[in-house]
Amino acid sequence: MTIDRISVLRSLAPYLEEWLAFQGAYRRTPGIQAAIRADDEIVLDVAWGHADLTTGEKLTTAHLFRIASHSKTMTATAVLQLVEAGSLRLDDTAGHWIPELEGTPLAPVTVRELLGHQGGVIRDGVENNFWQRGGEFLDRDSLIAGARTDGAVFAPNEYFKYSNIGYSLLGLIVEAASGTPYNDYVAENIADRLGLADSGPEYDASRASEYAAGHTGLTAGDDSRHRIEHVDTRAMAAATGWFSTARDLTTYGAAHWFGDDTLVTDASKRLLQREESRVEAHGTELGRYGLGFEQRTIGDRDLVGHSGGYPGHITRTWIDPTDKLVLSVLTNAVDGPADSLMTGVVQLVDLALDAARDVDGDEDGSGPDLSRFTGRFANMWGVVDIVDLGGKLASISPRSPEPKNAHQFLDVSGDEVRTESVPGFGATGERVIFERDDAGAITAVTMGGMTMWPIDTYRRALASGRPVDTLARMSL
Repeated sequence: MTIDRISVLRSLAPYLEEWLAFQGAYRRTPGIQAAIRADDEIVLDVAWGHADLTTGEKLTTAHLFRIASHSKTMTATAVLQLVEAGSLRLDDTAGHWIPELEGTPLAPVTVRELLGHQGGVIRDGVENNFWQRGGEFLDRDSLIAGARTDGAVFAPNEYFKYSNIGYSLLGLIVEAASGTPYNDYVAENIADRLGLADSGPEYDASRASEYAAGHTGLTAGDDSRHRIEHVDTRAMAAATGWFSTARDLTTYGAAHWFGDDTLVTDASKRLLQREESRVEAHGTELGRYGLGFEQRTIGDRDLVGHSGGYPGHITRTWIDPTDKLVLSVLTNAVDGPADSLMTGVVQLVDLALDAARDVDGDEDGSGPDLSRFTGRFANMWGVVDIVDLGGKLASISPRSPEPKNAHQFLDVSGDEVRTESVPGFGATGERVIFERDDAGAITAVTMGGMTMWPIDTYRRALASGRPVDTLARMSL
């Protein structure tokens, strides 16, 4: 059946915020910023946690994040703009645009090979401790010097070899072909064209107070995090310098939907987004890559986009260019779970949309009021969210990063609720019993014969030292 997708996503947004917050707290992530754009509407724009653990500053949707390798999508977009303008060709060589490379193995590497990480170029240089604050990122002279002496590791097209040095060289090529410094070119032709007031190609020291702090990762269970300062990425901005917000990234991602020619034509999008490399090692597929864009299939949804790993910030944005959907999740720790959080959000979105297509609504298009059954419940065995997903009641384990593998739908008939009647190892097809107080609030839920309580009730009981066997008889 035809559904109002925007309405479904609006109704799902509060639960997405709750799920992200639970995941963030459960994984000890400092902060999470997330946004979703569907068609021309922002249906989610949220922040949870802290911008800075040292000061206790709360994270907001306005805080700026370093989005690192998202920068490669911007650089690839800039290259295709110059190709469309006739200023550059994909089969031009690096040596043609960077004369200092002539006479080196990198001179014949083409622009297209650099875009697709097929140039065999060293990843970050022989010495790259700048990634952990052991020195400064490369300037133009040191970039070219390293490329000349140690730049070639493989022959072109011998292997997919991801390279920040290769994309930094693309930044120099954009400069040469446009006659404009890279940062100025992309600011004008990407950020300004889209009206992205909170995005740019390099750290802006004048806005230092607006950035979410970076934080170290956890090396052991009892570890604590430490603040990481932001720095300029200098000549490596084309590979890793950009900053943005989740909301701005959904605007940028929407410009890569088919039918939108604000940045590049659909013909250029097809080049950027189609599979250039299938990355495999030791018999395992590691990923797929186009020209500056990663590719992934989650469920039935084919997505393009990129991740970003900057010291202290881990980020991920996925774009569905045909279904006009963009999702972005940004985290501010070296071990931030942006990628798995994004996978979970995509799965929840698609579970809700698929459920909505299955629901038989009332004459006014609405279904039964499921809110009287919803909430977060806990017992000795874990935590369960009972939630309205697209008009169907579902139970979900919020501890799982993949809701698709940690949910079941519940069948509602009047006031009677049962777990869905499907094959399974759990208590399928059985009654779910809700206990309520005089005001109608849920005081306990029994599912599969085992009782759960509202999570705050359960946690207070444990904190008071009440024995578990006593707790299990609370509602008997």
